[in-house]
Amino acid sequence: MQTRVKSESRHELAEVVETPAAPRTWFAAAISAATNHGPEYLMEAACLGLFMVSACSFTVLLQHPGSIVRQMIPSTLLRRSLTGMAMGLTAIALIYSPWGKQSGAHFNPSVTLASFCLGKIEPWDAVFYIVAQFMGGALGVVLSALMWGEAMTHQNVRYATTIPGRSGTGVAFVAELVISFLMMTMVLTVSNSVRVARFTGIIAGALVATYITVEAPLSGMSMSPARTFASAMPGRIWNALWVYFTAPPLGMMLAAQVYLFLRGKHAVLCAKRHHDKDKRCIFRCDSKALLMPITLKEAM
Repeated sequence: MQTRVKSESRHELAEVVETPAAPRTWFAAAISAATNHGPEYLMEAACLGLFMVSACSFTVLLQHPGSIVRQMIPSTLLRRSLTGMAMGLTAIALIYSPWGKQSGAHFNPSVTLASFCLGKIEPWDAVFYIVAQFMGGALGVVLSALMWGEAMTHQNVRYATTIPGRSGTGVAFVAELVISFLMMTMVLTVSNSVRVARFTGIIAGALVATYITVEAPLSGMSMSPARTFASAMPGRIWNALWVYFTAPPLGMMLAAQVYLFLRGKHAVLCAKRHHDKDKRCIFRCDSKALLMPITLKEAM
């Protein structure tokens, strides 16, 4: 009996001694995530980088006074509409690209945070996605600066930065909150519907185009801390940066909570914008229904 007690005591002591090693589990989880899901992180970075190259390039072409395109289109509204169309098509192309299909096409820390709140993305994946988005966006603007040179610094271009309009920071904050809320509400509603999920990217691109045309004069139309930071960093344009670091995440996380309240957690199938059965999914995914063929009865 004494031997058994001593044995049990040693076992209990061993458990107590092993407990402090728990922090290693966090480090191991981070390494595991980076090792296993590294391709998705790089795809997120590359896609946002390409988005920023497109944003900077079209801003130069449509806003720089030395541009022939700018000289041919005197209307500010028309130029803004063309910019919106260009960026909407860019978003659509990236969402449905092989990289966008595999990474889930977040391209935005606000989207990633909302997906985390919905329980569809692991903590370390969320962290690395956000880091990748910031790095990718910044590299995209740096590449654009190398491509366009001094044109990027012109006051009409200013690295395609997003800053509050003449109405001030308060209006910009509310505007960013509203457009972010509406975008995430659309994404959740459409992407979780078997009938129309495949159109999520197209509708998202259409909203981007509409926002740039209509809302840009109020806040510059960001919806993304990473997108705003990418333009602000090289130009050191930190005007009201807090607006773009708070309003978009708040708007999208609020939309996520409203969706959960109305539809329930079971209604959220995945964190991807577009699901492709040929691409792996690293999220807490329950999207089998989206990959099943739709019958004629379901489509009607």
